[in-house]
Amino acid sequence: MNIETVQRWVFAVILIHIGGSPTAALAAYAPHMEQVKHSTGVGLWIMSGVVGLATTAGVLLIHQRSLFSPWLILGVIPMATSAFFVF
Repeated sequence: MNIETVQRWVFAVILIHIGGSPTAALAAYAPHMEQVKHSTGVGLWIMSGVVGLATTAGVLLIHQRSLFSPWLILGVIPMATSAFFVF
């Protein structure tokens, strides 16, 4: 395997871990904050979507893929999951 390919995959996995952990944490914490104050829960819910999309876009850029890809749906899965509990 080419060294550049290995470097791309390693950097992509690191980015997924660094970006995915806050995305999941924000999505999990949003329903709890929504019970205290609705606007705070919605804000965390939106932030989880933005961070998830940015992480997915970063991985697509690392692998030199187009940003207009169906893979962007993966970035909003935590947001979509927590939407049921926020609203």
